[in-house]
Amino acid sequence: MLNYKMFNTGQKILKAIRIKENYKNKQILLLKNLNMYIHHIAIWTADLERLLGFYSRFFHCQTSKRYNNPKKQFSSYFLSFPKGASIEIMQRADITEPLNHERIGLAHFSISVGSKEQVDAFTKMLEDEGVRIHSYPRTTGDGYYESVILDPDGNKIELTTSS
Repeated sequence: MLNYKMFNTGQKILKAIRIKENYKNKQILLLKNLNMYIHHIAIWTADLERLLGFYSRFFHCQTSKRYNNPKKQFSSYFLSFPKGASIEIMQRADITEPLNHERIGLAHFSISVGSKEQVDAFTKMLEDEGVRIHSYPRTTGDGYYESVILDPDGNKIELTTSS
């Protein structure tokens, strides 16, 4: 025979199940409607102004106001392109050593510059300006047309076609 206490406990369990199902349905709905894209990448540097000058000069990025956090000895800029992701360049007093070898982690990032001819011309212009070329324009095994340059800190930047 069902008593009030058992009935009340059963009702609480059913309510908890409904709340959990409702929460799960809301999560699924939120996940289905995600609008994901890469917002920005971040690069540590020992010379913030040098890297700012490089990206501003050659990639015509819009530059945010310099952010400073004296307590953490941290400074940064956001560099924005006309479309797509931004680059955050960051400096902190205790981060001074570059990584000069391949490692697990970010290997490069890619910037689309347009056509094959534009990849060629931009790479040549950068080389003429003294930018280090890691690999000259070519079609890769997976079908991309690209060159790879190095920023002043040695970060690899692929210059690719739009397609």
